[in-house]
Amino acid sequence: MKILLTGATGFLGYRTLEKLITLDWVKTVIANGTKLLDYRGIENTKVIYKLGRLENSVFVDELVNGVDMIIHAASFSSPWGKAAEFNSSNIITQQNILSSAKKYGVQKIIYISSPSVYFDGTHRLNIKETDPLPLKFVNHYARTKREAEILLEQSNIPFVILRPRALIGRGDSIIMPRLIRAQHEGKLRVIGNGKNKVDLTAVENVVEAIILSCLVKNEGLNQCYNITNDEPVILWEQIKYVLNALETPLVDKSISYRTAHLIARFLETKSVLTNYKEPPLTCYSVGTLGLSFTLDITKAKQLLGYRPTINTQQAIDEFLNWYKSNAKL
Repeated sequence: MKILLTGATGFLGYRTLEKLITLDWVKTVIANGTKLLDYRGIENTKVIYKLGRLENSVFVDELVNGVDMIIHAASFSSPWGKAAEFNSSNIITQQNILSSAKKYGVQKIIYISSPSVYFDGTHRLNIKETDPLPLKFVNHYARTKREAEILLEQSNIPFVILRPRALIGRGDSIIMPRLIRAQHEGKLRVIGNGKNKVDLTAVENVVEAIILSCLVKNEGLNQCYNITNDEPVILWEQIKYVLNALETPLVDKSISYRTAHLIARFLETKSVLTNYKEPPLTCYSVGTLGLSFTLDITKAKQLLGYRPTINTQQAIDEFLNWYKSNAKL
């Protein structure tokens, strides 16, 4: 089987590529990204790197021609940015991929979406895929991810949509590193009472869900799945564990959720009225750090056969071991 993997140079894409080349049924992987970092490059006879932007429909046509399946993990993922950036990176690219997939008869598309589509500014526990979505999404990222889901659902191409929550593990350059930088800059504060429960997900478990999605048939197709470690944790306990392991313990300073949210709203408004630079605090980041947010993965267990194999502690330790050697990357 010949697979196109978009986002292959990112955190999840790189880890997915590592797994794909070990599978006998995978003969070739077209690995797409925009920039290939040295530590994320893989030399293997199965891998063909084709770097370029998916907003270019001619380039996408070249990528898709001859592939059997697409794993679409590329997106513009940020808590802040202009609508046009997200529309271009998350919607136009989806339209291009779907157009080429129809043209060349792609058998299946695995789309990596986001549970940010559920976020409504309140504590939410055990969210199911069938639960109502907010009338207004928290940011352009969540909005465009949902719009891209809808485009895929309406395409008549067999699909699987995955909504993995808060990826952690070796190679994470986003979640934990952001918190570590904030701590080093003296900006990190516990938001709320520090007792909020969240799901974190080992990247290796998400990769397993992707492989299961490639293989799933019948009732498991044309579905959307939540993916987590299935073991909600107290977020600030995990953050403190990481910082202690890096010998930068978090000073017990906190700010109420309400105050943090008001500050974030002010900073977002100021950004919109000035240079649109990402503010130090956004409403979404306040929510992710101060609210409880967990997902129900019963559907993934039943229809995909998904079972987390790496627990949260293992994933965090994997990250720490990697980060201590690669913090300057």
